[in-house]
Amino acid sequence: MKTLRLSGFILAVGLLPLAASAAPTVNTLGGDTRVQLSPDLTGALTSLGVSVKASYPARLRGASATFPIPGGELDLGSLKGEVDHAGGLTLRAGATEVNLSSYTIDTTGTAPVLTGLVKLNDSVLGRLPLFDITLVGAPVVRGRHARVGSLQLDNAQLTLNGEAAEALNAVFNVSAFQAGLPVGTARVHTYFYEPAP
Repeated sequence: MKTLRLSGFILAVGLLPLAASAAPTVNTLGGDTRVQLSPDLTGALTSLGVSVKASYPARLRGASATFPIPGGELDLGSLKGEVDHAGGLTLRAGATEVNLSSYTIDTTGTAPVLTGLVKLNDSVLGRLPLFDITLVGAPVVRGRHARVGSLQLDNAQLTLNGEAAEALNAVFNVSAFQAGLPVGTARVHTYFYEPAP
């Protein structure tokens, strides 16, 4: 049984201020975020009888989830902005089905967070912060002073956000989801281009 829990997934992209000088704002297009789910998460899901499947175009193989990046916008100086993802994950236990989709890595606040659109049995509940993101290393930016380039972030640590934990506990009528639960490790790789002036 494939089990997962979002992922999300994460793009902890950004957050670290990289330069004091002015830098262009660029559009991201293409690439993906890959999340290796933690044993803590997969074990908790299995014990609760929660199954997980990916919704197109996301992919889930064992404990590895991949979420395509269709777009977004980033400041190359501070790496503040948003990176969007397509697809999502569906968690199901009995007659209860929770879909987490349309993830966005948001680095505009004091700390990066991954948000997602939450649906319960196909009814939209709203957009919630799902995972908190902790950076282990600095993002690698290639082609920074060109119109096209790429950004890669490795080993970003994802943990369950407190608001998401409360929502999941309420929906599944359990108390197993706790803020700070290790979700997994994310690798974000995306391409960018600077619009013509």
